[in-house]
Amino acid sequence: QVQLVESGGGLVQPGNSLTLSCAASGGTLDYYSIGWFRQAPGKEREEVSCISHSDNSTYYADSVKGRFTISGDNAKNTVYLQMNDLKPEDTAVYYCKGFGLDYRDYWGQGTQVTVSS
Repeated sequence: QVQLVESGGGLVQPGNSLTLSCAASGGTLDYYSIGWFRQAPGKEREEVSCISHSDNSTYYADSVKGRFTISGDNAKNTVYLQMNDLKPEDTAVYYCKGFGLDYRDYWGQGTQVTVSS
């Protein structure tokens, strides 16, 4: 069974950068889109970015626009989220979700990002 696996989270100081990766394991995920979501303690999960497989069109939440960049490497079946100028309010568990060609959602297990001085 194909699963998505996130990596790249960690503890960083405000203003620094991190790059998250979302890779398929157990096979190749054929997908329409891959999205990055985050959930902070006590808050609902929110979508921060998404990329379409067909035309690489992207979406960004207003809170991350201009700071985060989503990109995909089809050869590696991996999607990245480059996060610059991180702020304490970016602290959350980050999840990737693939919307497969089988119309199913594939969620990763999440990776913690903590922005603190």
